[in-house]
Amino acid sequence: MANINLLPWREAQRRERNRATLAICIAMWVAAGLVVLAGKLIMDARISNQETRNAYLQSEINALSKVIKEIEDLKTKRDALLARMQVIQNLQQNRSQIVHMFDDLVTKLPKGVYYNRIAKSNNRLDIDGYAQSNERVSALMRNLDSSDWFDQSSLKQVDVVDQNGLLVSQFKIDVKEQSPNRSNDGAEDIR
Repeated sequence: MANINLLPWREAQRRERNRATLAICIAMWVAAGLVVLAGKLIMDARISNQETRNAYLQSEINALSKVIKEIEDLKTKRDALLARMQVIQNLQQNRSQIVHMFDDLVTKLPKGVYYNRIAKSNNRLDIDGYAQSNERVSALMRNLDSSDWFDQSSLKQVDVVDQNGLLVSQFKIDVKEQSPNRSNDGAEDIR
């Protein structure tokens, strides 16, 4: 006779396959969870490492910023000292210049001319005075132009005025100062 198995073997096989599928699914979910957890841990470690590096770089940047500020302060102080040294050098070079200029003003003064006022502004002298004639004013201007200490004399004003019953020329002259035969070849640049 034929062998007939009446046990529900198909159902048992289905249950066994369902259990195996469920076990595979759970194993896959656990594996996926572990992969995600490992990825998160790796990324957290990398972020932490980068934050540490950023903090180190920021501390170095702050230290260098302080050094740069100190360097800028030193440059400012150096520039101020150089400016003072330049002023002192100019004063040293020009300390006898005023004596020579006044001496030249006296020696170049023709007879019949005298100064009333001499004012200095920048590199120019404003000279006011009186002369017996306009020719003597012209002679004064020629003398000043031939001087080593003066250059570019220009007549601003000439008026004939009565002074104690005499007619005299009242004049105003503008003269540029100059230093004779001085060049900056001997000066050292400290910068």
